[in-house]
This record gives sequence, structure tokens and C-alpha cells, in this order.
Amino acid sequence: MGIETLSLILVVVLFGCLFLGLWVGFALIAVGLTAMVLATGAPPGAVFATKVWGALNVWDLTALPMFIWMGEILFRSRLSSDMFTGLAPFTRRLPGGLLHVNILGCALFAAVSGSSAATTATIGRMSLPELERRGYDMRMAIGSLAGSGTFGFLIPPSIILIVYGAATEQSIARLFLAGILPGLMLAVMFAGYVMIWSMLNRDRMPAPEPTPSWAERGRAAMLLLPTVFLVIAVIGSIYAGLASPTEAAVVGVAGALAISGLSGGLGWQTFRDTLGGAAMTTAMIAFILAGASFLTVAMGYTGIPRALAAWIGEQGYSQFALLAALLVFFIVLGFFLDGISIVVLTTSVILPMVLAAGIDPIWFGVYLVLVVEMSQITPPVGFNLFVLQSITGRGIFQIAGYALPFFLILVAATALISLFPEIALWLPSTMLAR
Repeated sequence: MGIETLSLILVVVLFGCLFLGLWVGFALIAVGLTAMVLATGAPPGAVFATKVWGALNVWDLTALPMFIWMGEILFRSRLSSDMFTGLAPFTRRLPGGLLHVNILGCALFAAVSGSSAATTATIGRMSLPELERRGYDMRMAIGSLAGSGTFGFLIPPSIILIVYGAATEQSIARLFLAGILPGLMLAVMFAGYVMIWSMLNRDRMPAPEPTPSWAERGRAAMLLLPTVFLVIAVIGSIYAGLASPTEAAVVGVAGALAISGLSGGLGWQTFRDTLGGAAMTTAMIAFILAGASFLTVAMGYTGIPRALAAWIGEQGYSQFALLAALLVFFIVLGFFLDGISIVVLTTSVILPMVLAAGIDPIWFGVYLVLVVEMSQITPPVGFNLFVLQSITGRGIFQIAGYALPFFLILVAATALISLFPEIALWLPSTMLAR
């Protein structure tokens, strides 16, 4: 059987399984099993058991459930409401006013969560009712939240960067460092757009609020201290060389439990809910990783990745042309798959041609996360759209329309780091070279 025919069969099997509503992990296993049966005489059962055990028996992956648990604790505690109260006095006099709470709140919560959906849900539940009560344009409020919620994928500790690092055997500490400046750049770009929009649409903005007093700002800053302390404890311990990402995740859980307990937001039932939520999310990701690892080795037997990489090489694409083609490819995939599924499904096929083109794998991890962030706000499978639909009751395509300007900003940010790769690579090369 030719590679072209085999590739077509595997694509049909994959999208057929997804169309039938099969879980992504099962769909990946089904594609891998089909590839093994059609392309090789190797025993699929033995290959599956060996590869899945090897893929999941990775020390770096132990950071995954801990960071997820930390996000669950913060999601269910009073810390999120304190964050809104703390940020409001510092943003109300800026052009755009309290709309910036969505952006800054998502950036701050992403730095202690690592999950895009959790970031969107947490900030959305506290900010959207308040913004609506104060007369802000809800289209911009929802759109800015949908876009800013994607920070959870990029700003460390990012769950998806951990998954990428484990799948490609790259340093998670380097990936975390590489995500900082692009994440801050994206936040600045979002804030700049909100400022420009608010100045051009003054009739859709509420009346300016009074300037907060220094005493009010001081009280607000005190409410932000626990979150800032947690960010410093988790991220600072990694970059100072005091802890590995896994050890820092444990520090984060301990800090989150302590802060939630002291604030009175952690009861026994809440504690059980955080464990249950973390266990379910971790199991879902682990199952996708298991399916993807089996598919990776099955694809190796078929020879499709080698043939694809060779075909790309024969086209003589420059780095920019390759990245532009991959951008379109990932955007299309984002219409049908969630971010983690995209990463684990495509890494084994895409990475060889990326390395052959001379692209740094650490930089490509940041590029991939930026592109995958777009899938969070593209229908019909954008997770952030589902989260906001549950909060606002509005349609997914309606919310996607509100988020379109921020989708385009994500595309612009991807172009910027492609033109200036040092935005992602300067920090890891500087700090870890010491």
C-alpha cells in the first residue's frame, strides 16, 4: 500500500472517530492500531504496552498533576475575588478602565494556574458581572476575556509547555523561561488594543470613575500580595535554581493550600472538590498522551513522517514559508481539536521537519503554544468559548465574533516572534547560561 493511500485512510479514521464523538485518546489509539495493522507485522499489543509505559513513566510529567491541583485550589478559593478587588483601583483611570482587569487578572492567574480554561472561568466569573453592572460594553468585555484567557497556555507554569517538553525531551525550565517575554508582550498588545478601542468608542464606555486614594490603592495592593507571593515562590524557585519544575509545583500546592486555608476559603468539601477536579483533568491529559505515544511509534512504522519531512525538504521552503504554512495548518486543526490534542498529535510528525529547517525546538515550543492559543477561541471546539457560553449564556459563534480582534492579535504576535526569535530565546539563553 502506498504512503498516500495509507495517509488518507488514517486521516479518515481519525476524523471519523472524532465525528462519532469518541474521546481523543481512544481516537488516537484507533488510528495507531489501524496504522500498525496495515503497515507492519509487529504485534500492536506489545508495542502499545511498551510505548505507553515509556511515555508516561517520565519524571517531568509529575509536575503536571501538581500544577493542575494548584490551579484547582485557587479556582475554588477567595483568591480570585481578592484579585479583582486588588486590580480595580490600579486600572479604572486607564483608557479602557476596568476592562484591563480581564487582561491583568488573566496574566496574573495564568502565572499560578497553567490552564487556559481555568483562567477564563475564574476571571470571568468575578469580572463579567461587575463590568456589566458598571455599564461596560459586554462585547468588548467578553472578547477581551476570551483572548486573555489564553494566557494560561503561555505564561508559566504552563501545562501545555510541560506536555510539549515531555513529548520532545526539551528542558521544561527553558520552555518556561521562553514563555515569559512573549506572554508579557501579548498582554501589552491586548491592553494597547483595549486602550485604542476605548478612545475611539467613548460612547460605548461608562463615565470615568473617581481617582482612587492612596489608602485605597494600599488596601488593594495588600489583597494582591498572596498571589504575587505564590508567583514568586513557584517561578522564582525554578529560575533561582532552588527547585526543579516538579519541586516548584509541590511548593505551589503547599502555598495555595496555606493561602486558601488562612483566607477561610478552604473547607473539607472544597478540598475534596479540588482533588477530584485535578484527578479528572490529569487523567484526561495522560490518556491523550498515551494515545499519542502509541500513534507516534505507529507512524514511525508507516514511514509517513520521514516521507513528509523529505517532501517538505524537496520544496525548498524557507523558514518563514514553513512557519506560515504551519500557521495555517494549526489554525485549521484548531477548528476541530483542543490545544493539548493538537500538540501531542502533531509533534512527532512536525518536529523532524522543523529541526531539519534549523528552527530551535525551544522557540518552536513557544510558537506552537501561541498558535494553539488560537484554537481556544475558534469555533466549534474552542474551550474558552464553551466556558464563556456557560457564564454568559450567549452563543459560541457570537462569542467567537467578540474575540476575533484578539485572535488577529495572536496572529500578529506569532509573526513578531517569527521575525524576532530572541523575544522567546533571550531569557533562557541569558539566565540558564550563568
